[in-house]
Amino acid sequence: MKSAMPLARILADPVAALSLDAADWPALLSIARLERLEGSLAYRLADLPLPASIGRDLETIRSAAAVAQRQALWEVEMARRALASVGLSPILLKGSAFAFAGLPPAPGRHVGDLDILLPRSQLELAERALLDAGYEWVKDDPYTQAYYRNWMHELPPLAHRERGSMIDVHHSILPLTARRTPNAAALIRDSIEIADGLRILAPVDMIVHAAAHLFADGDLSGGLRNLWDIDRLLRLFGTDRDFWPHLGERAALHQMREPVALALRLANRLFATPVEPRLAGHDRMRDTAFTRCLLARDGWGRPTRPFTRLGFYVRSHWMRMPPLLLARHLWTKAGMRRKAM
Repeated sequence: MKSAMPLARILADPVAALSLDAADWPALLSIARLERLEGSLAYRLADLPLPASIGRDLETIRSAAAVAQRQALWEVEMARRALASVGLSPILLKGSAFAFAGLPPAPGRHVGDLDILLPRSQLELAERALLDAGYEWVKDDPYTQAYYRNWMHELPPLAHRERGSMIDVHHSILPLTARRTPNAAALIRDSIEIADGLRILAPVDMIVHAAAHLFADGDLSGGLRNLWDIDRLLRLFGTDRDFWPHLGERAALHQMREPVALALRLANRLFATPVEPRLAGHDRMRDTAFTRCLLARDGWGRPTRPFTRLGFYVRSHWMRMPPLLLARHLWTKAGMRRKAM
């Protein structure tokens, strides 16, 4: 395998896995693991008549994914209890939201840190509650603390001192320095209560958030997994006729028309996701560049196309900060690394 395209094709159409040769499976599983899609792949292939050894490997992956998801849901409950003690109801984001709400991306999905969203006015209260519950700052140096509090869309990362689990407390979905300014108040106002003391984003805002995370706040690392989330969500939400015009309205409200359109086009291109053509638009040259980066892995799972990846890495920083602030930040971080050596 020369790219991650076979992985995308098999996720979209699991029956395509039946045509793989024995030599193809190690490459497919390596790429899936590096893209953190091995659990999703294992669940997609659960009912197929596969070679016995591959079937056993996939069953092991499914079992590990189920354990990890139970642990993630326990961390949700621990955070809920800590924040409920001060009267706060967090909004779950990304993998934890999918798992707790039983949404289509959840089966097998890798869930990393617990991401939650709260109004900025509640951050100080949330911070005290989490510290009292046993969480500690991952980095407590003055520069990192000031950087997050002044410029970022979240508190500095916290980890529980005993369990080691991490939590990211957001007050928006993009950094304050980013070129786009999502309406955090609307995200919070229109969120949906999913259980006592827990909420999730509205369906249209889940798509906007996924597109923001993928195309406006990063270098496409883990991008194929995020695009798979979008495919799964759109196949559920997109059956509602009112969903598409509402998505267009919310994308405009959050200054995310272009990233949302790009997400729709790439999901359709890689996973044959049904999308609204007028909302998706058309930009073949741009789509080709993003596709090359998303699929840039060899048969060992190693990154390929280093210049393409470098370009997207530079782009990610350019999208997150104005040039002078970016230069100052990189210079400060380089000085901190030199002192630590």
